[in-house]
Amino acid sequence: MSHLKNTGFADRITAAAEAKKAMLAKMKPKPTVTDPNFDQRHLEREAELERVRAERAAVKEAARQEILAREEAALAEKRADRKERKALSAAEQKIARDAKYAARKARQK
Repeated sequence: MSHLKNTGFADRITAAAEAKKAMLAKMKPKPTVTDPNFDQRHLEREAELERVRAERAAVKEAARQEILAREEAALAEKRADRKERKALSAAEQKIARDAKYAARKARQK
């Protein structure tokens, strides 16, 4: 197709040079635009992060307190069961002892 345009060597060289310049201009870093609200957005992000952290810590603490309360309730129930068993055992022992004394009195008569 290039033979139809009748371009000479010099034309092709200048076209290649212009293409290279265009590619370099395309790759050249553009000046950055700084956001005037950058610091404000950063502070808002930090505040949001702190709020989320505080929420998570509160939820975690509440769960820990609930587990602790359940463990204490289970321990208190276990203690109550043990006291009840001891009381029943003591009552059973007293009944057995009274029966033994009654049997001894019956033999002595």
